[in-house]
Amino acid sequence: MTEERPGDCVLTCMFSFILLFGAAGLIVFIHLQDPEEIPITPFSFNIRPFPYYNNQDRRLRKNTADGIATVKLSGSLHPAENVPTKLQSTDRRQSSVTLGKDYEQQGEEINSIRLHKRRRRFVIKKNPILISMNSSTLNLPTLKSEDRSNSKWKTLYQIQSERKQIMRETCSKYKSNNRRIITPYHVSRIFVEDKYRVLYCEVPKAGCSNWKRVLMVLNGLAASTKDIQHNTVHYGNYLKRLDGFDRKGIYHRLNTYTKMLFIREPFEKLVSAFRDKFEHPNNYYHPVFGKAIISRYRVNATKEALRTGSGVKFKEFIQYLLDVHRPVGMDIHWDHVNRLCSPCLIDYDFVGKFESMEEDANFFLHLIGAPQNLTFPKFKDRHSNEERTTTKITQQYFAQLSPSQRQRSYDFYYMDYLMFNYSKPFEDLY
Repeated sequence: MTEERPGDCVLTCMFSFILLFGAAGLIVFIHLQDPEEIPITPFSFNIRPFPYYNNQDRRLRKNTADGIATVKLSGSLHPAENVPTKLQSTDRRQSSVTLGKDYEQQGEEINSIRLHKRRRRFVIKKNPILISMNSSTLNLPTLKSEDRSNSKWKTLYQIQSERKQIMRETCSKYKSNNRRIITPYHVSRIFVEDKYRVLYCEVPKAGCSNWKRVLMVLNGLAASTKDIQHNTVHYGNYLKRLDGFDRKGIYHRLNTYTKMLFIREPFEKLVSAFRDKFEHPNNYYHPVFGKAIISRYRVNATKEALRTGSGVKFKEFIQYLLDVHRPVGMDIHWDHVNRLCSPCLIDYDFVGKFESMEEDANFFLHLIGAPQNLTFPKFKDRHSNEERTTTKITQQYFAQLSPSQRQRSYDFYYMDYLMFNYSKPFEDLY
């Protein structure tokens, strides 16, 4: 019998240890994956990959206000109701809902996340709700019998059907599966109006301030949209967010309320955000984003520019946007609608466009039975003396970029262009 050498035992133990360590690492990696975190690459279609985000994205996403403001309300506004408790464990009552992991496992998940330094904190792993993609039991409210002979309402209704069809086809074509996990993160930008049973996903620079005013009036918090100041809209915390409800409350509202979002041509929305945040005094975006952008992308920057972060140029801003190693994280004002509102996960009943805002908005208010004297406000309450960002102004800004930068910018927002059926903004794009 051959005598076993000590070295053989050591090698065997080392090899076994390496195999076990690799298997454990693979299990942890698979467990931490979230479909919404991974750039989607279809098997048989040529799609531009989603851009990556650095590890500051999630932290900075919570601080996208223009500054911290404390607002005291008066007049017809009343103290907000208590926000419902955070997501709690409830019994499963619907067969289409699969409740996620218990609270006991969340601590371990979060510790693993921090240990591996994920790009975003995976708080979205908390209390997932599994439902079929586009499985809402509610569709666009039907036209009243007296409206069916109205050619205007019929045309607008048909437009909605076409928009939803394009969105669904895009999701079906480019998303890898038809069952996704809805988590508090996915609904964190959705505002709730319980009286008229409306869910509104906020898309910045697409009329969100005025839509919040409308929701406040619908909820009885104000008699008119003109009575509500800008700071009240954004800092008053008078509107509930969907992620403030427990799992039962989220599921119930997603399946029974009318869900809507309003979007805007991506390049135009981007230029609007740049003009608002970087071409006017701002005590948040200049020191947080401006200083980092100037420091990274401006050659021979002055001490004053580095100190204040003021005077960011559009070309520098685009360099930051397209940089996979951004010196500072993303922001909701220039993030993708696909990430803000998860339209392939949540079946929106109404998709409005900024370009036809007045017509679309008032049609939506008509459909939900809002008071007839309530119409969508037209006023511009920030920089009111400044011209709104138009297609012409957008082209002037993008003319400052090289063809390559324009192409990469288009690639960056490609899914938004595709999903919401916007034309290419420049002829030389492919």
